[in-house]
Amino acid sequence: MLQSNLLQTERLPLSGQGQFDQKEDGGIGELIKFGITFLRRQYLMIAVTAALSTAASLLYLRLAPPTYSAQVQVLLGNTRAQFVQQQSLLTEPAFDVSQIETQLQLLKSRATAAAVIEQLKLANDPELNEAEPSLLSLWQRLRPSVTSRPKDRQPELQGQPSEAVIDSFLDRLSANRIGYSNIIEINFNSSDPGRAADIVNAVAKAYVADQLDAKFDANRKATSWLQERLRDLGEQALTAQRAVDAYKAQNNIVSSDGKSIGDQQITELNARLAAARAQNSEARAKLTRYENLLGTDPAKSTLIVGLDAIGPDATTSSIITALRQQYLELSRREAELSARVGRDHLAVVNVRNRKHEFSNSIFEEVKRLAGISRSEFELATQRQQEIEKQLAQAVSQSRSTNSAELTIKDLESRAKGLRNLYDTFLQRYVGSSQQETFPITETRVVFPASPPQTKSKPKTKLVLAFGILGGLALGVALAFVRDVMDRVFRTSSQIEAALEIPCLSLVPLLRTPTGSTGRPSRAEDDPKQRTLSTVPAIHRAVVGMPLSRFAEAIRSIKLAIDHNPAKISNQVIGITSALPNEGKTTIAASLAQLIAQSGKRAIIVDCDLRNPSLTASLAPKALAGLIEVASGNRSLEEAIWRDPQTNLSFLPVVRKGPLIHTSEILCAETISRLFDRLRASYDYVVVDLPPLSPLVDVRATAPLVDCFVLVVEWGRTKIDVVQHALHTAPTIHESLVGTVLNKTDIKAMARYDANRSDYYDDSHYIRYGLSGS
Repeated sequence: MLQSNLLQTERLPLSGQGQFDQKEDGGIGELIKFGITFLRRQYLMIAVTAALSTAASLLYLRLAPPTYSAQVQVLLGNTRAQFVQQQSLLTEPAFDVSQIETQLQLLKSRATAAAVIEQLKLANDPELNEAEPSLLSLWQRLRPSVTSRPKDRQPELQGQPSEAVIDSFLDRLSANRIGYSNIIEINFNSSDPGRAADIVNAVAKAYVADQLDAKFDANRKATSWLQERLRDLGEQALTAQRAVDAYKAQNNIVSSDGKSIGDQQITELNARLAAARAQNSEARAKLTRYENLLGTDPAKSTLIVGLDAIGPDATTSSIITALRQQYLELSRREAELSARVGRDHLAVVNVRNRKHEFSNSIFEEVKRLAGISRSEFELATQRQQEIEKQLAQAVSQSRSTNSAELTIKDLESRAKGLRNLYDTFLQRYVGSSQQETFPITETRVVFPASPPQTKSKPKTKLVLAFGILGGLALGVALAFVRDVMDRVFRTSSQIEAALEIPCLSLVPLLRTPTGSTGRPSRAEDDPKQRTLSTVPAIHRAVVGMPLSRFAEAIRSIKLAIDHNPAKISNQVIGITSALPNEGKTTIAASLAQLIAQSGKRAIIVDCDLRNPSLTASLAPKALAGLIEVASGNRSLEEAIWRDPQTNLSFLPVVRKGPLIHTSEILCAETISRLFDRLRASYDYVVVDLPPLSPLVDVRATAPLVDCFVLVVEWGRTKIDVVQHALHTAPTIHESLVGTVLNKTDIKAMARYDANRSDYYDDSHYIRYGLSGS
C-alpha cells in the first residue's frame, strides 16, 4: 500500500532511486511542479495580499482628485522665406542640445509664468493659492478640517504676482523635447480641463511673443550701430584707395591684370618646368625598359615575352610585329615536330635554328629603337636644364626688385579689405533695415491645445494594474518567506534529509468519535478481573477500521520493525516522541492492537511514569502496575490487564504519589528482570515511553528496548527540536528503526510533496477496497 511503497523507496536514498531524483531535480518539469505546489500551499496569503493591495488602489482612486493635462507643441527653427534669410542680420545656427535646453528653461522661467499669470489674472486663483498640490492633499481630504496657509503676504506686490503663486504655477508647468526633434511639448496640469488648455496656450503665445520682441529689439540696436560703422568705413576705404593711386603715380609702377610682370614670368616658367620634368621622366622610364630588355639573352624566349613591357613603340612597330609572328609560328611548329619525331630530329633542329635567326633580328630592331629612345631622353634633359636656368634668372631678378612693390601690395591689400568690409556692412545694414519692417521668429505653435477629455492623473488602469500586480508580487514574497520559515516536518523527504533516518509510515489524522468502545463500564465491576472493558475509539481504530489508511499505516510500522536488518531481535519496541502530545501513545496502542489481532502474543507496557496517559485511558481503576511488580509487591499476573476482543495484554502504571527519580526506577535491576520475563512470555513487547525533550527517562530504557520508533507530528513538530532531542540521546538515535509522521493531513500532502503527489490519491486505496479515512 501507500506506506509500504514509501518505505521501500525511502530506504534507497543512496541507490538508484536517489540518483534518479537528482537527475530530475534540475528539470523544468520539477520547477513547474514546485511552483504549482507552492501556489497550492500559499494561495490564501497571496490572494489576501492581492485583495488588500487592490482595495488600497481603489481607495486611492476614490480619494485622489482628478488632474487634467493640456498639451501644446512648439516648433523651434521655423524655416524663413529666402529673401528674409538673405536680409537677416543675426546668424541662424542649427539647434543643438544645449540650445534646446536653454529654450526649455526659458519656457519654464519665472518671467514667462509672471506674464501668463498677469495676462489671465490668476493671482487670486484658488487652485494656485493652495498650500500643497492636489495630489498630495489626500490626508486633508480624509480629515474634516483643512489647514490653510496663513496669508501673511499680499497676492500681488507692485503689480506682480506673489512668489508662492509663481512657484505653484511652475510646479504644474512642464516642458520636454519630443525625441530628437526641434519640437517642444508644453504641459500644464489643472483640475479644470478648460483652464488647463487656456493656460498652456497662453504660455506658448507668451514664449513666441518674447522671442519676437527679443529679435526685434536686437535688430533695432544692430541697425543703429551699423549706420555709424558704415560712415567710418566709407571714409577709411576712400582714403586707402587714394593712397594707392598716389604711390603708383609717384613710383611709376606698371602691372598687367593687377600683377607684376616678374610674377607673371615666374608663373609661366614654373608651368614650363613642370611639363619638361614630366617629359624627361617619361623618356628615362622608356630608356630603362629598353636597356633591361637588351640585357637579356637573344637566344632565350624572355626577349619575346619582354616586348610587351617596352610600351607602344614595340607593339606598334610593323617590323617587330612581323618578326614576332614568324617567331611564334616557328615555335608552334617546333613543338609539333618535337612531339612527333623528337627534339633531336633534323627537321626540329632546322626549325630551331630559324627561330634563333628571327630572335636575333628582333634583338637588332630593339637596339635600334633603344638608340632613338636615348636620343629623346638626352633632348628632354637638355630642355629641362635650359628652363631651370631661365627660372633661376627670373627669380634672381624678382628678388632684386626694390621695396616699392611690397609697399604698393600692402596699400592695395588694406584698401581692398576696407572696401570689402564696407560692402559687407552695407549689405547687413540693408538687411537689418528690412528686418525691422518684417518681424518674424523661428518659433511657432504647431497646434493649439484643446481641453482634455480624460484625466491624466491618477491613471486608473495603471494604478489598478500596479495594485494588483504589486499585491501579487508582495503576496508571493510574503508567502515565500512564510514557506521558508515553516520549519516543521511535512514530508518524508524532510525527515530523511534532516534526521538521516527512514520514515516508516505516514499516519493520517483520525476523524473518528472520541468516545470509548467495548462493554459499558459498570460501577460494580471488580478491578481484580483486570479486563479492558472501555477502550477509546482512537485506540480501537486499527481494529474497528481494518480497511482504512490509518490501519494500513500501522501495518507499515510493524512491517518495518519485523524487517529491520540492524538487530537480530526486535521483540521489545519503544515508542517515543520529541515533545508531548504528538500521538505516540495512540501509535503504541494501535500497533499493539494490530499485533495482538494478528494472533501474536503482545503486551503493551506504559513506561511514562510521570504522565501515564495510556493507563488513564485503558485502565483508570488499576490498583497495581509496573512499579509494584518491579518492587515485588505484586506478581506480574496480578497487574496485567487484558483486552477480550484482541487478547492484548496491558501493564499499567499506578501513581500513588509523586515520582521524582523516575530515571533511577527505570534503570533498576528489577525493571530489567521484569522485561526479561516479558520477553520470555510474549512475542512482542510494545513500550509507551515518555517524550525525549522534557525528560531523560527514555535514555534510561535504552538497555531494555531492542528498537525505538520516533513519532513526529505533521505540521507541528519543529525540525530543530527533533534534531536537538536526538543529538542529546545518541543511544536512542543508534537504535531507531525509523520515524512515523503522525496526524498527517493526506489531502494537504499533495501540496507539499510534489514528487509523490499521485500517491496520495484516494483512487489507489478504493481500488483495493480501502477507505480514505
